[in-house]
Amino acid sequence: MSDQKKIKVTQTGSPIRRRFDQRENLVGLGLNKMHRSKILKDTPEVRGMITKVQHLVRVEDAK
Repeated sequence: MSDQKKIKVTQTGSPIRRRFDQRENLVGLGLNKMHRSKILKDTPEVRGMITKVQHLVRVEDAK
């Protein structure tokens, strides 16, 4: 399980004046304030959440 690829997601945009589901996706990803980062497993579920808020986050490979 530890050999699964991980990604680093950083919030770059504000959720102010965004739809409720976009705010909820940021919270689900563990992001709720600007410039916060989380290391997450690269799964289809996480990728789907990132796709909904791709204009508010930056994604890169975790080292």
